[in-house]
Amino acid sequence: MFSFAAYPYPKSDSYKEILVSSMVAGLLFYIFLIVFQPFGTENFHHQYKYLLLFPYSLIFGAAFFIADFCIIRFKDWNIGFELLKLIGIIFLASILSYFYNTLFVSHVKLSFSNFLYMFLYCLALGIPISTIYILSRYIYLKSIHERTANLVSKQLADYHQPTDHKPDTTLNIAANQTNLQIPESHFICAQSMENYCSVYFIEDHMVKKVLIRISLSDLLNQIETDGIKKCHRSYILNLNHVKSLKGNAQGYKLFLSEIDFEVPVSRSFISLIIPKLKDLKT
Repeated sequence: MFSFAAYPYPKSDSYKEILVSSMVAGLLFYIFLIVFQPFGTENFHHQYKYLLLFPYSLIFGAAFFIADFCIIRFKDWNIGFELLKLIGIIFLASILSYFYNTLFVSHVKLSFSNFLYMFLYCLALGIPISTIYILSRYIYLKSIHERTANLVSKQLADYHQPTDHKPDTTLNIAANQTNLQIPESHFICAQSMENYCSVYFIEDHMVKKVLIRISLSDLLNQIETDGIKKCHRSYILNLNHVKSLKGNAQGYKLFLSEIDFEVPVSRSFISLIIPKLKDLKT
């Protein structure tokens, strides 16, 4: 149970995605209301019935938007956090729906018991809708990333290094008492660990690892080129050393032949890294 809750889950990383997903969630809520008409909705007769029901979809969509907006800067999101977020969405939606229903639809007296009924209604509606949302979004992202990973991996496998080599740029890394000069083509990747970075590069046909006291952002400022990019909050890599990749709902994992670990690409860097890989290898 707890291991399931700790499983990573991709949260929305852009305001555009938050807006679109909130609109979809609100639309699902409205469709559910008018198709199934639960909790006595079928007995509610009014000239503008469906127009009066529509604000509930706006309320549910707004609750989604507020919740996703509040968590956009959170890191290491997982299914447990997503479930807590959905409980918060249902609670917020129940409050807003209660006041809308009391003041504009039913015109009944404000009371805790009426709010409790509204919360239970929202819970009963929110659970299936949220389940559909979580599963469909996970499956969609997983299929998109897997398909893209297979396509780019094939391009990488078919790619042949050009024989007319361009002059190699020298990367100069200076931090505290450390000064490194590495040809760009020999740089593999860098991994941050708090205030230190492990720099991997090729020297005398061997992979060498050097630990430097420097932040990843400072290191990136010194070595970033068209082929060397940050792909994750903890990684910088040389795109020319990528041999293949695999995709999942969270993003991508890159494989480099010179090292024995995967380099992740977080979802916020996908729009930068994947097109760059396609451009470099075509």
